[in-house]
Amino acid sequence: MSDYFYEPSKGHGLPHNPFKAIVSPRPIGWISSMDEQGRVNLAPYSFFNAFVENPPVIGFCTSGERKDSVNNIDATGEFVANFCSADLAQEMNLTSASVAPGVDEMKLAGLESAASTIVKVPRVARAIAALECKLIYTLQLSNAKGEKINSWLTLGEVVGVHIDDQYLKNGIFDTAAARPLGRCGYRGDYVEVNQLFEMIRPKEYVQK
Repeated sequence: MSDYFYEPSKGHGLPHNPFKAIVSPRPIGWISSMDEQGRVNLAPYSFFNAFVENPPVIGFCTSGERKDSVNNIDATGEFVANFCSADLAQEMNLTSASVAPGVDEMKLAGLESAASTIVKVPRVARAIAALECKLIYTLQLSNAKGEKINSWLTLGEVVGVHIDDQYLKNGIFDTAAARPLGRCGYRGDYVEVNQLFEMIRPKEYVQK
């Protein structure tokens, strides 16, 4: 098997950067936040995931200049991660557009909001699930040399969970029926998760 190797700091030498295609699929954090004036912001982030189960902790990372989401969350200490299903793909894509601070992307995409229970930030009414979060901290990342880079990691504790109960089957969240979107790198590559298979972790390894 041949091996294509590159050092990211020296460039990949390919038509497109393969990093985001290799680390995939990545769930989409559809983050709603509010500024101190109460103006709503909604934006998708593909560098997003769950980090801890108890207490539940989720996080997302931005790169380039600090995004409105990060500024809003730093100011208010709250946000909501809305579940992005295949049914909401077009609306999610609309909210990724660059707009001026204070523009409500939820309205821009024709989405209705719903009140959250614990945090003041609204959630997407049509989202199958939504995670209300309190900010733990925002961290500007550094490279391996200890130099600050233009990327910010935001971590939040999930303090409230909303689930559309039609997707609860015998008390189990039906992920395949919910059809979450995943980002697969390059310009517009996404995947819809609509089929699962079960594989139980072994209790102990038995050498053959």
